[in-house]
Amino acid sequence: MENDKYLHSFDIGGVMLDPDVEIKIDDTTLRDGEQTAGVVFANEEKVRIARLLDEMGVHQIEVGIPAMGGDEKETIKHIASLGLNASLLAWNRAVLDDIKQSIECGVQAVAISMSASDIHIEHKLKKSRGWVLESIKKAVDLAKGHGLYVSVNAEDASRADLEFLLRFARTARECGADRLRFCDTVGILDPFDTYNVISLLKKNVDIELEMHTHNDFGMATANAMAGIKAGATYVNTTVNGLGERAGNAALEEVVMALKYIAHVDLGLHTERFRELSEYVAQASARTIPVWKPIVGANVFAHESGIHADGVIKNPLNYEVFTPEEVGLERQLVVGKHSGSRTIQRKFQEFGIELGEDESRAILERARKMAIERKRGLFEKELMSIYKDWQEAQKAGGENRKSG
Repeated sequence: MENDKYLHSFDIGGVMLDPDVEIKIDDTTLRDGEQTAGVVFANEEKVRIARLLDEMGVHQIEVGIPAMGGDEKETIKHIASLGLNASLLAWNRAVLDDIKQSIECGVQAVAISMSASDIHIEHKLKKSRGWVLESIKKAVDLAKGHGLYVSVNAEDASRADLEFLLRFARTARECGADRLRFCDTVGILDPFDTYNVISLLKKNVDIELEMHTHNDFGMATANAMAGIKAGATYVNTTVNGLGERAGNAALEEVVMALKYIAHVDLGLHTERFRELSEYVAQASARTIPVWKPIVGANVFAHESGIHADGVIKNPLNYEVFTPEEVGLERQLVVGKHSGSRTIQRKFQEFGIELGEDESRAILERARKMAIERKRGLFEKELMSIYKDWQEAQKAGGENRKSG
């Protein structure tokens, strides 16, 4: 990458990813994303989101829960009939009828979810560890008997007893499951603990691992990255970080962090991120915060005089990647913290060349207006300031002549 020499200019002995290991995205916007409190996707919106994810190059799409029946099941069937390039995965409890419902939908893969922590086993399921393992065996046997790709989801794995978690993972592997989804269901891990537990699983159980991380403490993306560095090869994501409570690891954050921090390019069409994010935001009735990492409008907006001057000289001074790479545009915002260089550049966009004295005079007025209005200024406001300044200069010149 063109700006690689400006990244990681010092060695801190970090863990590097094996370049031969393929990392894959399993996006669950249509399942866990829709489980966001108050969010419902219309049937046609689910289809459109699936198409957009597929066009972007997402490897696997978790399309929903067939056991819900009705519109949910019919929409999953419809998506499965579209011939998308992505593998389609349906979510199930470790219940045989759930698996049968998924088989009827024509998906290629199933996720079989089962609690791994004692708090869930005792207080939610009201069962025993032995019952959990036996349920996994029966569900996986049925799914594999129909030729499906199987992910066994260890729900609440981050609160599970480690010895039992290893037994859970070995049981899944011995039954023929293709991967184990490690779920930080309540988002309680930090990246250091995540790295340690995934390393333990990787060392002791020969099965592909997937990260499913929640953002309750703001560490979903960091934990997903830590899991990948420890050996996980799949990441469960959602567009815009939708999901239960504080949400899941955001697709756009994970993909760009992999590309520019871990130097792993998944080959997705990232230039469509903003388009995808806007559509999902509209469908979920959730706005995209302007400060949202990767796709927020402010990611490439510069107001501070020092920053704006640096970006004008070379965008790499304050941008790791170009706005075009994620479907955004760079903005120079004129506000309280702007400098004269920003004023000059903005007026160049209007076809007006300002000298140093002119730009300083207009900047003074612009800062005053920004403070009064508690925001950056619109272009029409800047032009109004410019015209008022011209009139003042003209009037001052006429007064000097008459004097």
